[in-house]
Amino acid sequence: MDTLTRIRAFIDVVEAEGFSAAARKVGRSKALLSKYVRELEDDLGALLLNRTTRQFSLTEAGHTYYRTASDILKEIDNLADLVREGSKDLKGRIRVSAPRTFADAAIGRSLIDFAAAHPDVTLEIISDDRFVDLVEEGYDVAIRITRLEDSGLIARKLSAFSLIACASPEYLERHGPITHPSQLAGLPCIVDTNGRTLNNWPFENKDGSVFSVSVHGRLEVNSPLTAMRAAEAGLGVAVLPDFVFKERQDQGKLVPILSDYLQTDRGIYAIYPHRRYLPAKVRAFVDFLSQWFKTNA
Repeated sequence: MDTLTRIRAFIDVVEAEGFSAAARKVGRSKALLSKYVRELEDDLGALLLNRTTRQFSLTEAGHTYYRTASDILKEIDNLADLVREGSKDLKGRIRVSAPRTFADAAIGRSLIDFAAAHPDVTLEIISDDRFVDLVEEGYDVAIRITRLEDSGLIARKLSAFSLIACASPEYLERHGPITHPSQLAGLPCIVDTNGRTLNNWPFENKDGSVFSVSVHGRLEVNSPLTAMRAAEAGLGVAVLPDFVFKERQDQGKLVPILSDYLQTDRGIYAIYPHRRYLPAKVRAFVDFLSQWFKTNA
């Protein structure tokens, strides 16, 4: 019996959380899957699964074996995918984490355009503003709008990105011109709680030195789109992603301010785990997004 077949049976059972569910999912009998797992345990000389009529759980050895075996099978499947990509269309599922701001804005069209261009690929988009753990949570790619930090992940820059401080013309008429970030400490501001700095807004002098201003206001939100609408209503100064601000720029409801003090070392990145054999579908997805942003700059 092929060892890989036994390993796949074990992983199918673990991910389905039971033999019966795994049998339904993969189209094999429960008895056959049980036989494969039992033979795998015999070969290893270790119990991988605790089995009772009502409970199913991994042993400590089972946890260790599952993590490593899953990675090995992914590499094998990815290698096969890499070899086949020249002769077959892309197929399969790509699980993507993207900030809600990205998915809801005009640039989220890039994801829709990829799905339209590859009808045999299932694109699972999870809109989540937190930084997910790609490996632990089973994501293929994450879109991140950030200053890039060192990590064990691979990053591909899709586009430059900047923040824009802005306020409504009516707000500026009431409070006067804002020429330095320090003025914000005494003015109503709209705090986007998605940001890592919360109400301590970072700025940068022309000499490169960085400083922060503690801001406050009556409105705290976890959505740049809501912050934008609040700023348009004159409730305070907002700091918005440039692609959100530019969607409404022509309407004249918001005026950019403090442009000489905002940091510019950020970008929109596609992040994916380091793998020796990157799946062709994932590479095609990242390549598509990179070209999309160049075309739609």
